[in-house]
Amino acid sequence: MPATTKHTAATPATAPNTSTGVKVVVVDDDEHIRELASLYLMKEGFDVTCAVDGISAVTTIRSVNPSLVVLDLMLPGMSGFDVCKEVRTTSNVPIIMLTARDEDVDKIVGLEIGADDYLTKPFNPRELVARVKAILRRAEAGAAPSTTGVIQVAALRIDKQRREVTAAGQELTLRTKEFDLLATLAENAGIVLTREQLLDRVWGYNFYGETRTVDVHVQHVRAKLAGTGLGIATVRGVGYKLVENAESMD
Repeated sequence: MPATTKHTAATPATAPNTSTGVKVVVVDDDEHIRELASLYLMKEGFDVTCAVDGISAVTTIRSVNPSLVVLDLMLPGMSGFDVCKEVRTTSNVPIIMLTARDEDVDKIVGLEIGADDYLTKPFNPRELVARVKAILRRAEAGAAPSTTGVIQVAALRIDKQRREVTAAGQELTLRTKEFDLLATLAENAGIVLTREQLLDRVWGYNFYGETRTVDVHVQHVRAKLAGTGLGIATVRGVGYKLVENAESMD
C-alpha cells in the first residue's frame, strides 16, 4: 500500500456536483477510517489526500498545502503528536486530532502542541464534516478584514484586522484560536460567557458538551496575559469572563 493516496471530488461514486477546491489531508493508518472520512468529505466537495503514517503525513501536508488536516494520534513510524509539532514549525493549518482513547491527557497534550480540535473514535462522520466546515468558516472569517476594527479593554488592545494584540505595551503572540478566544472575551468584557457559547462563537459548533478544548485554550491565554493587569476569571459552574486586576484566575 502506498504511503499516500489521492482522492478528489471527481470520483464518480462519491462526487458531488461541484468541487469546492478546498484541500483536506486525512492521516490515519486504519483504511476504514480513511475511506469513511474521505467519502463524507468528498461528498461535500472537498479534495482529499490521505497518508497512512506519520513520516509520509509530514511530507504530504507540506506538498499539498491543505486548508485543514485530520490527524490520527496513534500512527506508525512517527506519532500524531510529533507530526503536529513538526507541522507547527512552518504552518498554522487547522488540525483536527483523532484519538482512539477517550482520555483527557491525549486531548490536552494535542491541544497544547497546536491542534485546533479533536474527535474521539468511533466518531460520527457527519460530525467530522460539521467540524471541518466550522473550523474553515472561522479561519476564513479570521483572515478577512474585520469590520469591528480595534477592541480596547484597559491596557489590552486587539487589532482584529491586523490580528495583533498588545497588553500593557507588550506584544502578545497568540495562536489562531487563542486570538479568537481573547477577542471574543474582550468584546464581552466583564460578561460571563459559558463554555458552550465560546465553543459556538470561537470554534463554530457545540457537540456533546465537548468543552475541554475551551479550558485548555483559556489556560494558554491566561499564561500570556500574566503581568498585564488583565486576566480570565472562572465563574464556577457557568464559564469565563475577561476582567481587570483579578486576584484569582483558577
